[in-house]
Amino acid sequence: MGRKIFCLMFALVVFFGWAVSGWTKVLPPKPNAPLPDFQLPVPDNPAYKQYLGVDGDGLFRISQIKARAVIIEIFSMYCPFCQREAPRVNKLYEKIESDTDLKSRIKMIGIGAGNSPFEVEIFRKKYGIPFPLFPDKDFVVHKCLGETRTPYFIVVAIGPGSSQKVIYSRLGGIFDLDDFLKTIRSRAGME
Repeated sequence: MGRKIFCLMFALVVFFGWAVSGWTKVLPPKPNAPLPDFQLPVPDNPAYKQYLGVDGDGLFRISQIKARAVIIEIFSMYCPFCQREAPRVNKLYEKIESDTDLKSRIKMIGIGAGNSPFEVEIFRKKYGIPFPLFPDKDFVVHKCLGETRTPYFIVVAIGPGSSQKVIYSRLGGIFDLDDFLKTIRSRAGME
């Protein structure tokens, strides 16, 4: 009898632990919601600091980037879809940088989910990524953003007083760059 009660109690603890963990799961940010609060290290590379408009050392928040919108790609060096998407993402960057109106208003960053600085640097070199990439070796940012699969794109509009809201959140590649930029411009109020 004591063994049956023990087994029943054990099963209840496991079940409720599983149920509660499902209730507390963080979901990816949705459009019109604030971006979860996280910080990234200020890049050592002076060109990346200038591109993002951040100074000094230490950490910064997305809302501190000098732009009207920030495109965040969650990627992994080991993700074949991210590898396949890299040339298209580079074209998106080139399209933004070659447009005098967009160049100062839209910035791009990548966050390597589970990737060390070494792995991020391999990805950057292999695919010629021209914008700042940040390692997230311990999945801290990845967990904060709902443990999304990769590639995942989040676009954040930065408003007055460094207010921020998510205007785009989607798993998968960007197929039509012009349509994507049109959507971002419209949702960020840049038209």
